[in-house]
Amino acid sequence: MVTYKYVAKSPGGSKVTGVVEAYNQLDAADRVKQNYSIILKLTPVKEEAEGLLNKEIGGKKLNKKAFLLMCSQFATILNSGVTTSRTVKLIAAKMSDKHLRKMLVKVGEDVEAGRSVSSSFAERGSDLLPPTFIETIASGEQSGNLATSFRTVYEHFDKQTKMSGKVRAALAYPAFVLCLAVAVVILLMVKVVPALTAVFDSYNAEMPAVTKLLIAISTFFARYWLLIAAVIIAAFIGVKIYGKTEQGRMNLAKISLKLPVVGNIMRLTSASEFANTMALMLSSGMPLTRSISITGRTMSNYFMNTEVSKLAVKLEEGYPLGASMRDADFMPDILVDMVAVGEETGELESTLKTIAGYYDSELELATQAALAKLEPALLLGLAVVAGFIVIAIYVGMFSMYGAM
Repeated sequence: MVTYKYVAKSPGGSKVTGVVEAYNQLDAADRVKQNYSIILKLTPVKEEAEGLLNKEIGGKKLNKKAFLLMCSQFATILNSGVTTSRTVKLIAAKMSDKHLRKMLVKVGEDVEAGRSVSSSFAERGSDLLPPTFIETIASGEQSGNLATSFRTVYEHFDKQTKMSGKVRAALAYPAFVLCLAVAVVILLMVKVVPALTAVFDSYNAEMPAVTKLLIAISTFFARYWLLIAAVIIAAFIGVKIYGKTEQGRMNLAKISLKLPVVGNIMRLTSASEFANTMALMLSSGMPLTRSISITGRTMSNYFMNTEVSKLAVKLEEGYPLGASMRDADFMPDILVDMVAVGEETGELESTLKTIAGYYDSELELATQAALAKLEPALLLGLAVVAGFIVIAIYVGMFSMYGAM
């Protein structure tokens, strides 16, 4: 995909600038027109402008907890009959996150001046807020169910946040064990083994092969630890830089889907994201083609992001969604079959909600199964390394005693 910089005119008549990723200039224009009807300028961003030196350090990052609280507050306050402009001001005054607070202050000024809250969110928060949020709020405002839309968005993102929170919590213990194991091994290799090596050398005893191997590994780590650290850091930076390129980002996304265990989790995650986001968009009254376009932009895996976005072109050509997904061959068969059935019966929205629940459960089970295998694997690996070190030291000590 190519990054385009645009200058457009907002509904209020002011000029706005921003960037959008698209396959070509026509696709970019279509994406910009979703928020602004008049485009004044649209140009591709040169590759050199995307260098590391031009990136904003830190950048804007959405605080998920503050965002969820904001959505919940909007739903509650609007439901109680408070005007939209007053609601925005009340929430902005109590907002702890600086990025959201700054955005809400501007949104409050826009709404008070007579502008719609959805168009103001689209302009003021396009680089911070999820596209699904902006589109759902716009649909809710058009249908007169703004409070319901905020409640729907809250429930959608709360579900996603809880799911990712469960995964992080489950990964905490294995990560702790791995870090502890690495720290202990480094300590043994750099401090303990060299001290024992000096004792072994003082007796001029012939050491067993396993002890010699341990001493050689320890010497290598002690002598070249700075080089090893530099290579690891360089490799990490190299992968990050490669991942910033279009081809690199695509290749890394494809590789992640083919990895053992992790690949299955990534595919289930993509299926869950697709079903959940499509159900949200359709329930908001969004047309199918627009729903697919927005869903594609929200997919976390870049390959899936690209492939789902391409489906919008097939739909515009008159192909059914289920048949288009089957031809693309990148989603699980169950999801494709259920989408096709939902289209045929006219119950696509409810079908997607059902399949979303299924894949949410499958994702949680797959993650738990992977972690259940990971923990004993880590402990076994730690036992093997520790056992090797202990055996090497003990047989070395027996050889030393024999030489006394």
